[in-house]
Amino acid sequence: MDIAAPVGILGFGIEGKSTLRYLVRKGIREIVVMDKNPVELPELPADVHVKIFSGEKYMDGLKNAVTVVRSAGVYPLQKEIFHFQMNGGALTSQIEIFLKETKSRSVVGVTGTLGKGSTVSMIRHALNACGIPSEIGGNFGVPALDLLENETPDRISILELSSFQLMTLPVSPHVAVVLRVSTEHLDWHKSVEEYRDAKANLVRWQKRGDFCVYIRDAEPSAAIARESGAQKLCYGSRDADAVFSSDSLKIDGCTLKLADCKKIGSFQLENMAAALLAVKALGADVPTALQSLKNYESLKFRMEFKGEKKRIVFYNDSYATRPDATMAAVKSMNRPFALILGGSEKNADFSELARTLAGIQNLKRIALIGATAERMQDALRQVETSVPMKIFSGLDEAFADACSVGNGGAVLLSPACASFGLFKNYKARGEAFDKLVDAF
Repeated sequence: MDIAAPVGILGFGIEGKSTLRYLVRKGIREIVVMDKNPVELPELPADVHVKIFSGEKYMDGLKNAVTVVRSAGVYPLQKEIFHFQMNGGALTSQIEIFLKETKSRSVVGVTGTLGKGSTVSMIRHALNACGIPSEIGGNFGVPALDLLENETPDRISILELSSFQLMTLPVSPHVAVVLRVSTEHLDWHKSVEEYRDAKANLVRWQKRGDFCVYIRDAEPSAAIARESGAQKLCYGSRDADAVFSSDSLKIDGCTLKLADCKKIGSFQLENMAAALLAVKALGADVPTALQSLKNYESLKFRMEFKGEKKRIVFYNDSYATRPDATMAAVKSMNRPFALILGGSEKNADFSELARTLAGIQNLKRIALIGATAERMQDALRQVETSVPMKIFSGLDEAFADACSVGNGGAVLLSPACASFGLFKNYKARGEAFDKLVDAF
């Protein structure tokens, strides 16, 4: 992919720093870095010249660039970016560059509102069992452009892709996986329609020789799949290429029982179905891949079992930053449990979550924290739940209250919200919960 200089980097967080490394490797010597926050550059070759624009007028740097690589967190439909493009500037992204430059044997892209991280991890786990080398990147761990550095032509690249990364993307991967899509990030996107339209770019540019894997039971996901010109592989509760129930999964004449897996939660069978169909699309051996998922273990802070102490078991689901994720988590709980809920505000609708919680018979207590605590409490009161609930100032107090669930019970941290305000991110929140469990 030809990139005309000077090249701007719009947003200089983890992804922006990765873009800088890529541009230097590519031989670009005139670079403009733009970020609202103060910018600290790493040591660079003497012939690389970088202009820095930071603070409230950081977008002024657009006037000094011909091409701009937008970091995912920067909203692309701002007037400054529009004017830059109208004046002949080229706007691109890490994902576009990667898809156009990759030498990987194939690329799998995974998107959805819930389950992206688990699904990409399952795909890699299954491919490894089949003897196929693979790497994960994108929104999961390694920035996409870092994957180009040591790429080999026999490798499968697996990308977790958020709506932020997909918005304005003009190219799609060979295998696209569309998990359940509902609503999220309405503090960033202007509408539900914009959010789902961004997701659709994952499949919108696919060709007949590509593959689109999707869940037929979720109409927003099925609607996105209909925009793809690729071969379709669907999973669902019936009439699908992979059929899942509450306790098993069937594909190509093989059956995977949840009771045989280390991963808890019937909702994980959906992710396993998506992963197996992606592996099938890549030509790998499905029976081998299916057997490997029996030994797949939870990712960090995703319904992670933390052990049993004083006859109480603990689960850390700090990664649950959306109501959908928490709804899936609570449905997987078999014993009486207390739920720690709440966090920072993303303007999510908690009405469906409240109705779900009101119907969970083994939910015994709810401890609310964060900026959303009062709004969540109001939503729960509107559905007239009888579950005792209380607002706490921090995780420590909420944890102590949750532990009163008693012998034989469980404590579940599944906040349904982001962590900002109380913690730096969901990882810091999860680590804090782990420390409380260790000290219990």
